[in-house]
Amino acid sequence: MNAIVEVHALRKEFRRRVRASGIRGVLQSFASPRQETVVALGGIDFRMEAGESLALIGPNGAGKSTTIKTLTGILHPTSGTATVLGMVPWKQRTQLALQLATVFGQRSQLWFHLPAGETFDLLAHIYELPRAEYRARRDELIERFDLGPLLGTSVRKLSLGQRMRCEIAASLLHRPRILFLDEPTIGLDVIAKQTIRELIRELNRNEGVSVLLTSHDAGDIEHLCKRVIVINHGVIAFDDRVSTLRRRHLQKKVIRIRLNESSVTLPALAHVEVLSRSDYGAKLEVDTRERAVAEVMAELGTLPLADITIEDPPMEEIIAEIYAARSTAARGVSEP
Repeated sequence: MNAIVEVHALRKEFRRRVRASGIRGVLQSFASPRQETVVALGGIDFRMEAGESLALIGPNGAGKSTTIKTLTGILHPTSGTATVLGMVPWKQRTQLALQLATVFGQRSQLWFHLPAGETFDLLAHIYELPRAEYRARRDELIERFDLGPLLGTSVRKLSLGQRMRCEIAASLLHRPRILFLDEPTIGLDVIAKQTIRELIRELNRNEGVSVLLTSHDAGDIEHLCKRVIVINHGVIAFDDRVSTLRRRHLQKKVIRIRLNESSVTLPALAHVEVLSRSDYGAKLEVDTRERAVAEVMAELGTLPLADITIEDPPMEEIIAEIYAARSTAARGVSEP
């Protein structure tokens, strides 16, 4: 496969003014300003193949948005190299803009006081799309995203889910080869999230649009991406398939049981935590480092069971554990 994004030793540092609190601190900052260097990216390396759907995840301040902004040419790196579709983003930003699209969940590219349809027309002029080609593409996206009833309504009057559908459709008018999504489902309800995910997955599958996604929502990662990069403190902590992430970091299993009789006393099980309990059921968590699931199942087999299921813990828990482990390691290195 051909790499459409290649990043090598990419580093980005920011300088910020530091001052003490209070009036004295303000006066000192004017008399003798002091600055410190903040490392947003600490020399990361990765590549992304054509047609791939890749998740870039990490806690707030990890460097996700800095990476996106650097790859789109908004920011210049302090050192290192990066190419997107064979172009250097901060040197060939105008040419690259014709081949990529970016959607920020918390920032809109639509004009809030204009109907979405008029924004589409403006974007067609900006991208200098031939009229016939634009109309065919616009009609295709309107049908696919079910935007017909929304085109005449001011963007400010749309719900968040409706606006995000319009945002993504607007970003696809010029047929980009790669789509950068920064928190595309933030603030959406469950139904709206599902709709957005299905649309993005369809674009990746049917049009071959490569997707680079940043999100705090584990559902976005599981539904949209096969590969995930975990970044923390500006350093890549994990880069592999989502299934590998689960397999390597799964140290617990969740067992749900449903009983035929009410108020049954559960046996005392070592290394098993009761997460919830009801008259006819229970939710248990097994530490697989200490107990085999088969052993626990055998002990539970003495109960009047109606049903039993074994599940992996939610992806949120796995990601949180990776963040915590990486943060602990970083503190250990920095401490004397």
